[in-house]
Amino acid sequence: MSYNFTGGTISYLKNNWLLIILIILAIYDLRIDLRILFDFFTFSTLFYTIFEHPLAITILISSPHLFYILRRN
Repeated sequence: MSYNFTGGTISYLKNNWLLIILIILAIYDLRIDLRILFDFFTFSTLFYTIFEHPLAITILISSPHLFYILRRN
């Protein structure tokens, strides 16, 4: 049973490696702003994060749709 799980995981990573790397890099880019938001949430910090990191926010918002497209193909 564990062999099937491992094989499925490896297959999933092979098919979605680029999207997974993009998500990891987007979270890495937002790491300081996310820490500030989790410690003390303010709307000004939220707006600053959105306006200063538009690419990372776009990747994180669009990733579920991209996973859906990749799964369908």
